[in-house]
Formats: sequence, C-alpha cells, structure tokens
Amino acid sequence: MKFQIEDVTVYFPYDNIYPEQYSYMVELKRALDAKGHCLLEMPTGTGKTIALLSLITSYSLSKKTNPIKLIYCTRTVHEMEKTLGELKLLHNYQLQHLGPEAKMLALGLSSRKNLCVNPTVVSAENRDSVDAACRKLTASWVRELAAANPNVPTCSFFENYEKSASEALLPPGVYSLQDLRSFGKAKGWCPYFLARHMVQFANVVVYSYQYLLDPKVAGIISKEMQRESVVVFDEAHNIDNVCIEALSVSVRKQTLEGATRNIERMDREIKRCVGVGRLEATDANRLQSEYKRLVDGLAVRGNLPASDAWLANPVLPDDILKEAVPGNVRRAKHFVSLLKRLVQYIRVRLDTENVEKVEPVSFVQSLDQQAAINSKMLKFCYDRLHSLLLTLEISDTDEFLHIQTICDFATLVGTYARGFSIIIEPYDERMPHIPDPVLQLCCHDASLAIKPVFERFQSVVITSGTLSPIDLYPRLLNFNPVVSRSFTMSLTRECICPMVLTRGSDQLPVSTKYDLRSDPGVEKNYGKLLLEMVSVVPDGIVCFFVSYSYMDGIVNSWHETGLLKEIMQHKLVFIETQDVVETTLALDNYRKACDCGRGAVFFSVARGKVAEGIDFDRHYGRLVIMFGVPFQYTLSRTLLARLEYLRDTFQIKEGDFLTFDALRQAAQCVGRVIRSKADYGMMIFADKRYTRHDKRSKLPRWILLQLRDAHLNLSTDMAVHIAKEFLRKMAQPYDKTGALGKKTLLSEADLEKMGDGILKDVLF
Repeated sequence: MKFQIEDVTVYFPYDNIYPEQYSYMVELKRALDAKGHCLLEMPTGTGKTIALLSLITSYSLSKKTNPIKLIYCTRTVHEMEKTLGELKLLHNYQLQHLGPEAKMLALGLSSRKNLCVNPTVVSAENRDSVDAACRKLTASWVRELAAANPNVPTCSFFENYEKSASEALLPPGVYSLQDLRSFGKAKGWCPYFLARHMVQFANVVVYSYQYLLDPKVAGIISKEMQRESVVVFDEAHNIDNVCIEALSVSVRKQTLEGATRNIERMDREIKRCVGVGRLEATDANRLQSEYKRLVDGLAVRGNLPASDAWLANPVLPDDILKEAVPGNVRRAKHFVSLLKRLVQYIRVRLDTENVEKVEPVSFVQSLDQQAAINSKMLKFCYDRLHSLLLTLEISDTDEFLHIQTICDFATLVGTYARGFSIIIEPYDERMPHIPDPVLQLCCHDASLAIKPVFERFQSVVITSGTLSPIDLYPRLLNFNPVVSRSFTMSLTRECICPMVLTRGSDQLPVSTKYDLRSDPGVEKNYGKLLLEMVSVVPDGIVCFFVSYSYMDGIVNSWHETGLLKEIMQHKLVFIETQDVVETTLALDNYRKACDCGRGAVFFSVARGKVAEGIDFDRHYGRLVIMFGVPFQYTLSRTLLARLEYLRDTFQIKEGDFLTFDALRQAAQCVGRVIRSKADYGMMIFADKRYTRHDKRSKLPRWILLQLRDAHLNLSTDMAVHIAKEFLRKMAQPYDKTGALGKKTLLSEADLEKMGDGILKDVLF
C-alpha cells in the first residue's frame, strides 16, 4: 500500500497496516524533521522493523537533493538477516511503483567469520583465529614476499579484489550475508573487504551495535559515515550495558602470563632485527624508520591498507591525543621495557588477599611512583603497540590478544579520570575457596560510549518492545530526545493474558527473595505450579529462572522429590546451559517435540542467550512462567560501584535502577511468547513482589493494559482456572480486521478517510 504522511509518500509492502505502525511512523517522522533523537517503545509482534524501514527509506526518497543514509544496528546476526529479508521485500515493492528511481544499495556487514569464502581461513575455530588466518594471507608484507616468491601462500579472493581496484563494486540491490558470499564466490572477490569498502556508498547498512559503540571497531568500520545519517538501535533495552562493556577491561593471571609470552616474542623479534653479526639491513631499517616517524609525530605510517588495519584505539575519538609519541617509548626496546614493568606492576597488584577499589587517578600515581610510568606514556600504549606489531610484521594477531588487553587497559586508565573504577578481587564472592584474582577497569557511565554517536549523526532512534520506564533512558545515556513515546497494541481479542501469582495452593507465599528462595515450601509450590500448568496448557511452555545456580538447585530439588518425573509424564523437559552447542541442540529438540504435538517445557535463564534472542512464537510458546524477579547479583563490587556513580552523578537511586533493570529483563523474557497479533499466550509472574506497585508499574504499558486487577494476587489453583478459561476463549474463531469493534488492520482507503492521520479513535 501507498499513503501520505504530511509531505512524504510512504511505500509499505503489505495490503494493510496496524494503527500503531502508522502512529509509530508519524512520531518517527517528527524526529527526522526535527533532526533530533528519539525513544520509541513498540509492543513485540507489531511490525516495528518494517515500519522503521518503510518510513526512513520513503523519507530518503522524498528528499532527493539531500538523501539520508540509514545505519541499522542489531544485536545478533539472526536479527540482521531478518531485517535484510524485510528490506528486500520493501525494495521490490518500491521498484514496482517507482522503477529505477527507487534503486538503492543495502548490505549487511559482519565479521570475517561470517563473510569469508576462503575454505582454509573460515575453517578456523573462532573469530579471532579467522581474523589472524586472514591477515597471514593478506598483510601487505606477506603479499610483497609472495610477489618475489610464488610459494608464499596468499588469498586468491583478496588478490582478485585488489586487482579489480575501482571496478570492485556492488551493483544496486539488497544483500544479505549469504548474498555477499555468493556474489564474492561468483566474481572471485573477497566479500568481507568488498562489503567494508561499499559501506561508505550504501544507502542502508545493517550491522552490529559494536561497529558504532565500541571505539576499537568503530574507528575502523564507521569513521567514513556521513552526518546525514539516521542511526537505529533495534531491541535497544540493554543499550546501556553494551556501552559499558565497550569501555571495560578485565585482567586475570592468564592474561598476564599470555602478555609475558607476547613481550618475550617481541623482544626476540627486535633482537633478530638488530642482532650483532647478522644484521639484516631491511629489518634494521624498518625499526629505524619507525623511530624517525615517531620523532616526526606520526603514530602510524600513512594510510594503512585495509588488510593491515588492526583494531583501532580503545579510547573515544575526541579523547585520542593528537600529539607525538613521548620520547621514552619511541624506541622499540624502550617500549618493550615499559610493557614488562607494567605487567610486573599489575601482577603485584593482583597478588592481594583483600578486595580493593581504587580510582584511576590514584592507580596512575602509584604506577608512576613504583614503575616510572606516567599517564602520558599510558595514553600512547595502544597506538605504540599497533605501530610496533606492524613494524615487526607480525600477522598472527590472535596470539597477541593478551598484550592487546593490557594496552587497552593502560590507554583507558591513562585517559579517563571520571566514570571509571579499578576493582581488584582475589576471588569470586560466590566461590571464595577458589583463588581467581581479577583486576577490572569498570566503566560506570553508559553515556561515554554513545556520546560520539549522538553528536555525530543527525538522528538516533532507540527502539525496543521493552523500554519502560522510558524516562530513565535519557538520564542513563545523558541526552535529550525530541520524541519519547510508548505505544500500545490494538487488539481484536485479548490474546495476551498476564497474571501475577503470589502463593501456592497451600496459600504459602512464593518468591525468589534471598531469605525465601531455598525454602522447601517455595520450591515445592513452584514445582506444583509447573505440574498443574503442563497438564492443562497445550504445546510449548517456557520457564525463566533468575540465575543458572538457582535453576540447577530447584531442578535438583524437583528431581529428588519426584516432581520432575511427574512433569515429564506430560511433557518433555529441555534445559538451557552455558554451552552454546548444547543449548542449540536442546532448542532444536524442544521445537521438534512441539511440532509433533506432544509439547515440551524449556527451562531458561533471564539475561541468558535464549531470553535475549530466541522467539517462542505460535505453538512453541503458549505460556511463559517467570520464576522470581531477575535482580542482578547485588553484592557484585562492579554493580555497587556503578550504583554509587549513578546516584552521585545522575541522582538515580540504587533501588530505582535495580528494579528498572530487573523488570526490563522480566518483560524481555515474557515478551518472547507473543510475536504477532494472530498469536496468543499467557504470562505468569510467579513472585509476591510483583503485586507491589513500584515493581509492577515498571512493566511495559502494553503488558500493564492487559493485566487485570483480578489477576494480581493469584494462587496456583486460581491461575489454572484462568488459564483454562483463556485457552477456551482463544479456541474460538475471530475477526482479524476488527470490523465489529475497533479496527486493528487499516487499508489504504481507511487511511485516506482519516485525512490528517488522526487515529485517536482507533488507538485509545
């Protein structure tokens, strides 16, 4: 369908549109017109992705003199492929209506692991190994050697891509990762480097959050992006955690041992270059020319070829020092000596029996006094290491990840005084008998990593199904949105049934509160709840627990009391573990059990991989039970330091933040059950604390609107009765367009009748 929103003709690839999609587009257009940032919460399963893509691409088509670029950030490769699939459908629709005028280039960008087509490289076990295997074949010095000696292995795909030079271009179209690999194989070009090159020319780019938020990656991939871009962070409820992780570093004993091996190897390479009696002129000259370059104030030689570019500086772009490297680290041997002293100092600091929390300023002062390393030297550690590894022509970069971590830490601790803490813990509090010392540089301020994105691009859209309470995000990320809106779901039938269960059939309260969670009565009541539900709910049931340890404990208890055996007489049980392969296998078998009609139960953990990225739509999820309130581990030193910083800097109370964080995780878990309006499902919040207004009010508005007062304080038998009634109601035929009451599917004619787009009668 095709319709107008003010001066923009919107091309939408379906015959009908949901009222909330239309409303979402109107608010999004307001933000684009104002060239400002916005926060939009849209219920899951209401077509958020296609609404975003339709409005922004149509908006760009209407501004032909100054078209805008769309940078769409997703959390997972699976979400990236789904987005590109929707975009393909939309692009074909636009081509039908506009012809060649609608042509655009859209592509997904991921790591070498997902794009490489060289069988010898892509067979490596993990991402870092694939990156290193690629560099061993494509580094500039390797290719120079290969030019003189044909026996030196290189990558034929990269060589063909380089030979094609300016002709190596992607024709207009929408390219998923598979499309890029197929195109690369057909042309004999490297799809990874081709995609990286084409990102700056593309109209739409879909990639991971890290490519914009992590300075180490953004400095290489995203530095060419123009200001006239709209950045979308989809499923962005955890964006503050992503920002914090991008600027945090952990150092353990294993890191120091690996760094020591790296330093020894660099030392050997330097001695080989300047060895007495076997002086190789080219090697010695390389070190000498690097020294001259550093004296002249150039950190890295000229414009590096894409194949040589390693990770960029871990510091945010505005904080990188634009000055010469200090004289005492210009010579390679002096820099290696500095690294040895730094590693030794950290080793001594790790050898402690008490928990220590220090500010970066006092840490740097102590380092200066004891190891003669000042903050300026620390700031240049990362660039100096990068320069030295290039000079020594080291291509197996996966071997040097440990020293890279140390230099990350040094550069960040030398640059930032505020918003960070250094926490040294001799063991994990949950396992005090196992010594596992760790030194963590913890970033507490999420606004640091996202600030360059807000400043650089004209519009940033933060959207998700669970952004409640929406007013906390501007404070956490320190920005002023021009539009901040939470949408509801227009329904023809009440297909969501949330319930708060506070007690078992024996009227004993249930909760995962610390003093109640190991109570045998609570464990029994939780087990009885699940047993009752598996006997009345068809198909799939998903259970979320607050942590792996709690899930292990309660499943063990159910097994000992025979409850698990009774549950398994009704449905098979599958469990998420911390092993990705095991979990994937469990999910596949869970789906098979649901497909064959018997149904199954899946045990999962809030904040785990399944809670964040797997949908349990249709018969895969008819009921989701959230056992407890998924608070973070509140004795964690890192969390306590962050809470203190939020209180002092943004005046966010500890309790408010912890509740907000727990409830967004709970909402994310239960939101997995409904992925479209034709779907239906029940949500049980099994904890007495959900009855409290301060907890419940932080759930998304679209869930609260369906949560009746009569469903707020239930026992197990009452919940079973409500479940039976709900399932009976859902079995009845219903009118999908909502013609009998409120309209929930609007046609082109409906939108024209509404004139100015006033949808109040539909939405409210």
